[in-house]
Amino acid sequence: MVVVTGREPDSRHPDGAMSSSDAEDDFLEPATPTATQAGHALPLLPQEFPEVVPLNIGGAHFTTRLSTLRRYEDTMLAAMFSGRHYIPTDSEGRYFIDRDGTHFGDVLNFLRSGDLPPRERVRAVHKEAQYYAIGPLLEQLENMQPLRGEKVRQAFLGLMPYYKDHLERIVEIARLRAVQRKARFAKLKVCVFKEEMPITPYECPLLNSLRFERSESDGQLFEHHCEVDVSFGPWEAVADVYDLLHCLVTDLSAQGLTVDHQCIGVCDKHLVNHYYCKRPIYEFKITWCRKKMSLKSERRGIHVDQSELLCKKGCGYYGNPAWQGFCSKCWREEYHKARQKQIQEDWELAERLQREEEEAFASSQSSQGAQSLTFSKFEEKKTNEKTRKVTTVKKFFSASSRVGSKKEIQEPKAPSPSINRQTSIETDRVSKEFIEFLKTFHKTGQEIYKQTKMFLEGMHYKRFQDMSIEEQSECTQDFYQTVAERMQTRGKVPPERVEKIMDQIEKYIMIRLYKHVFCPETTDDEKKDLAIQKRIRALHWVTPQMLCVPVNEEIPEVSDMVVKAITDIIEMDSKRVPRDKLACITRCSKHIFNAIKVTKNEPASADDFLPTLIYIVLKGNPPRLQSNIQYITRFCNPSRLMTGEDGYYFTNLCCAVAFIEKLDAQSLNLSQEDFDRYMSGQTSPRKQEAESWSPDACLGVKQMYKNLDLLSQLHERQERIMSEAKKLEKDLIDWTDGIAREVQDIVEKYPLEIKPPSQPLAAIDSENVENDKLPPPLQPQVYAG
Repeated sequence: MVVVTGREPDSRHPDGAMSSSDAEDDFLEPATPTATQAGHALPLLPQEFPEVVPLNIGGAHFTTRLSTLRRYEDTMLAAMFSGRHYIPTDSEGRYFIDRDGTHFGDVLNFLRSGDLPPRERVRAVHKEAQYYAIGPLLEQLENMQPLRGEKVRQAFLGLMPYYKDHLERIVEIARLRAVQRKARFAKLKVCVFKEEMPITPYECPLLNSLRFERSESDGQLFEHHCEVDVSFGPWEAVADVYDLLHCLVTDLSAQGLTVDHQCIGVCDKHLVNHYYCKRPIYEFKITWCRKKMSLKSERRGIHVDQSELLCKKGCGYYGNPAWQGFCSKCWREEYHKARQKQIQEDWELAERLQREEEEAFASSQSSQGAQSLTFSKFEEKKTNEKTRKVTTVKKFFSASSRVGSKKEIQEPKAPSPSINRQTSIETDRVSKEFIEFLKTFHKTGQEIYKQTKMFLEGMHYKRFQDMSIEEQSECTQDFYQTVAERMQTRGKVPPERVEKIMDQIEKYIMIRLYKHVFCPETTDDEKKDLAIQKRIRALHWVTPQMLCVPVNEEIPEVSDMVVKAITDIIEMDSKRVPRDKLACITRCSKHIFNAIKVTKNEPASADDFLPTLIYIVLKGNPPRLQSNIQYITRFCNPSRLMTGEDGYYFTNLCCAVAFIEKLDAQSLNLSQEDFDRYMSGQTSPRKQEAESWSPDACLGVKQMYKNLDLLSQLHERQERIMSEAKKLEKDLIDWTDGIAREVQDIVEKYPLEIKPPSQPLAAIDSENVENDKLPPPLQPQVYAG
């Protein structure tokens, strides 16, 4: 029996395709008969094939016409089914070809009707076309993306000296460093430069002339090797540095590595005179990935390491995107440092302006002071002017200028009616609860109530003046910290009771301030809410499979948990206290963990939780999501956001919202073309087939998908009818115009002549003047007899 085996493209053909003569060589040498065929000899006569040929391509079954396989003569398929060679059959009588049949259907579609595969399968089909030596298919595939772009890329890399050697060196260095440090990643420095000669600000205007004026001896002075691991360049192609960086990332990713790179500066090595080496230096982070996962379980762009949720400063608390990755404590420290620095710069500027004013005043007075003013008057005027300038400048740059003077504080303006809030039932209730709670602490409770009232009065007065929402948040956080420290140091209150007191304080003051500090008009919170809602509505087509969500909603218990999670995340907007909003997020997260646990029959991991939370947010589209996140960040007790399950779940929610804002095709394992079509609404992902529904699936969902398919068919039919109607209308217009042109041509060729009417003939019995000379008419005669 002769077995057809696949082989790599032959070097005899540059494009990798085999001609029919080369293909026939695979069938010339008979193989050794097997044990089952020991008593049978191979037939020497040409093999005959039926008109309809059943095929078995590596276990995949196909059926096609013999003429389809022989469509192009100079192909391997035409040689195999020409009848000159014997092709074995399987137990069902199908002709067997020992080749992967995954993409053989695309090859058959081209042979049948010339159809080409979609972009994501072009590379694989091109490999099959090379094996079967189908030249027309190879030509058309090589003119498609990504093969066409790959040709351009390889042409560019062909001009890059030692590209492959440097690429292997990057991988080897990264591997050695990862092994030495016992880490999953390694960092190395790479220099990428296109021009060999350095460029400085001094020579930029005369760059072309300077470049050619340098002699060979001068050129040696510029020979320099940067202190990096690998250096690429120079090259003569039009492509720039970013094109080469893209090639590096593509080739390294093809080897199963995760690559991140960023520019960390330039080489400042002094060469000669005023010339410095200005080659850019990039830091590459090569991560050695774990075992490659399948497409269903791969989470590109969704996976977040738990270390990334912590504070950037390494204090161990949870960070927050609103605090630039810091925890509340570190963020306040950084904020105060930046503020003190700004105040110091403002004071320096004020002193500099003061000195300039004094110098200008002294110079102007020195020329005419002796004539118009005495020395004492001059000193008095100078002192008054100096005092006025200093007071004005310091008041302008002072950080406390927004608070107002003591006189203004002692005589405040009468608040406007809009500031006087009507005491609601909820406000009365929380006030009574707060007072009853503080009664159990006696003197400490009285002190807490006094401080809280003073804080609320100050906030009510400052609210509509010059305080921004950030300043109000800072005042609130300072108040929390001050009260907590006083209870621990002066009142000797245990930490667990301090936490309970702080929860009651937060509840009391935030219910009273809620309508003024939640989504204020001075911020862009409402704009962000509309933007995220619009983004979520545009992503309505995202399915759990795209996000790799390990939740099976067909299980009734899991479906109920998903509904509860969505209800909790939506209910967050109805709460006034930041702690209550966090409680909604926590309940939602716990429902998610329970749903994953029931689906997988094992405890859920953090990698499963984040994509599921993203899916819940997309499915629920909570109202005023960004406003709620900002409100919690600004006015919640900072200890809750820094530690505990509330802080962990809130940080994950912030990550989920950030992921939704930056969601792209790669994160959903889609091609860019499909992602753009889905986002534009031109098409939607393929719906679930009716045969794949489980028996317990909801009948309403089945009917919905059936109706959607019917609507899709009706839409296609309507478009087809409209197209035919437009075509008919065009044909009628063309026919009418053609008839009009033909009539016009005939009229022009044979013009119509109108002649006068001829004189009518006279009647027989009329008087005929012209015929008077005619004999009279015969008279009748009577004969007797």
